Amino acid sequence: MATPTAFFEGQFVPLEQANINIMTHAFNYGTAVFEGVRGNWNADQNDLYLFKIRDHVRRIRQSAKIMRMGLKYSDDEICEILTEVARRNDYREDVYLRPMVYKSSEVVGVRMHDLADDFLVFVTPFGAYLDPTQGARCATSSWRRVDDTMIPARAKVNGLYVNNAMAKTEAQLNGFDEAIMLNVDGHVSEGSGENIVMIRQGVLITPPQNDNILEGITLETALYVAEREFGLRIERRSIDRSELYIADEIFMTGTAAHVTPVTEVDRVPIGDGRPGVVSMQIQETYFKAITGQLPQYRDWLTPIYEDAKVVAS
Repeated sequence: MATPTAFFEGQFVPLEQANINIMTHAFNYGTAVFEGVRGNWNADQNDLYLFKIRDHVRRIRQSAKIMRMGLKYSDDEICEILTEVARRNDYREDVYLRPMVYKSSEVVGVRMHDLADDFLVFVTPFGAYLDPTQGARCATSSWRRVDDTMIPARAKVNGLYVNNAMAKTEAQLNGFDEAIMLNVDGHVSEGSGENIVMIRQGVLITPPQNDNILEGITLETALYVAEREFGLRIERRSIDRSELYIADEIFMTGTAAHVTPVTEVDRVPIGDGRPGVVSMQIQETYFKAITGQLPQYRDWLTPIYEDAKVVAS
């Protein structure tokens, strides 16, 4: 078995040595940004496929810019680091890579400027986050989605995820699988770690970016599949909480959650209370695409073991 390996302080090291000092600014103040990159295992092809790594690299660079962080590596170099971390760990199962840009100065003080920045990557096995076959039971959270004037909502800021974690815990302790967060205006924003798509009368409706959603890579992939493969119309507009109750179908999208149908919101069944037909069709195509089964979508993937060439997405 391969030694668990991370990229830390500019080099590949055993994971057990990739340790941050307790005075590190990012640990004390949440001053870091991150990405989640899925590696999807295909046992028949004996290969691990990283999904849309260049899109994730672009987004972490944007997050870093918003948070006044420098990223000293080029996009190509980051892609190479990601693939090398995946290859060195030699997992033969689904994994999750976590690249992070963080304030690495060991100093106390609330600020973003005059601090050193660094970059790290680790990987861990990661199975299903939500049950993609049974669907998710969701509850509207009492915790509102953070507003962009509070913490930049379109950046994946580590400290921001306290907001998401409070919503997730509230939902699960109340017997649900996932939370749905409203923004400060009372419109549907997103889940604790997922974007939301509602289907009404054959139209896929998802909140716009100014409802404080994260600009989702999996969301855009699912919408592309829906439009290209099934000819469905896409609409981006605000959604009221009560409109979710009368949706024909709802599904969530995210790096962790993939494409997961929602079967219930606030104990109100969505449709007939089972995963929707359209949602499952999109999910099936998506899963085939990310595991290398659909040639038309192979440019989304970076194979790790048979061909380590970084594929532009």
